[in-house]
Amino acid sequence: MSSRRSRQSGSSRISDDQISDLVTKLQHLIPELRRRRSAKVSASTVLQETCNYIRNLHREVDDLSDRLSELLASTDDNSAEAAIIRSLLN
Repeated sequence: MSSRRSRQSGSSRISDDQISDLVTKLQHLIPELRRRRSAKVSASTVLQETCNYIRNLHREVDDLSDRLSELLASTDDNSAEAAIIRSLLN
C-alpha cells in the first residue's frame, strides 16, 4: 500500500501514514502489546488486542458496578456511604 494513497470515507481522508501512526499509538496503549518485546506487530493484531482489551474493560466495569450495587443494598439508604455509592453508579 502506498503511503501517499489516501482512503476516503465520506468527506474525510486518512492517509496510510496516519493509519500506521494511529496503530502505533494503539500498540503503546494496550498493556498486552506493551509487554511484547517485538516491535513488529501487525495492524490486525493491534486491532484484535485493542478489541479484547476494551471487552475486558467492559467486563471489569460491569463487575465493579455489580459489586457497588450489592454494597449499596447492604447499607442504610440515608447514609453518607450510600450517597457516595449512588454517585459512583451514575
